[in-house]
Amino acid sequence: MAINSSRPTILVTNDDGIEAHGLHALATAMLELGDVVVVAPREGHSGMSQALTVRVPVRYREEKGDTPYRQYSVSGTPTDCVKLALHTIVPCRPALVVAGINHGSNASINVLYSGTMGATLEGCVAGLPSIGFSLVNREPGADLTPYLPYCVDIARAVLERGLPDGVALNVNLPRRAVQGVKICRQAPARWHSEYDARQDPWGGDYYWLTGIFESLDGEAEDTDDWALRHSYISIVPTRVDMTDYPMMKAMEDWKWRKH
Repeated sequence: MAINSSRPTILVTNDDGIEAHGLHALATAMLELGDVVVVAPREGHSGMSQALTVRVPVRYREEKGDTPYRQYSVSGTPTDCVKLALHTIVPCRPALVVAGINHGSNASINVLYSGTMGATLEGCVAGLPSIGFSLVNREPGADLTPYLPYCVDIARAVLERGLPDGVALNVNLPRRAVQGVKICRQAPARWHSEYDARQDPWGGDYYWLTGIFESLDGEAEDTDDWALRHSYISIVPTRVDMTDYPMMKAMEDWKWRKH
């Protein structure tokens, strides 16, 4: 695949699958900034976090279509897509990895479960500036047009300024008209009543993932949850390194028995 070396190469992926509206809207928008290569799961893989395929072979194929960029589907997870793209599919090192636009929020605690952010963090692990974009609207056909200029501006800023090693951006877009952009911390939160007990037509019990989101710091104006509820785009710098360094220090005087 030929790449115009005068423009940066941008790898675009997602967790909603190769046919997702948000994927192609983001890929088309990124053409303003560079040469785009799309590598995305063949099917939806929401909630995969940074999962890898380890029990079956991973395969990819080029998808034909009337797009101004080449696109490849992968039989595995979003993280598989990034790994395979960097190892095999993309002939040069990308300047940027972007994932999304995901249909559904990946703010707050949701970042831990997100396949979109799993792919984003995999790009970060590979030493590439990486951004995950998500929309607080699960409708597959949601109008993304008002958000795309912001996505381009954020990606342009990262291309120009870079990101520290081990840091990616978790960007979430509000449901209503954008009032501005806020740099935020991740809101502390949890999910309650996560499984709905049901019965199939044969009387067998099964459980369907649902859940009620509870923010634990709901009125703090520096969190992503507050920003989104007030129609701001939230940007959370997110680290791959999950070490709690103050806790390391606090544990220095813990006593351990020899066994």
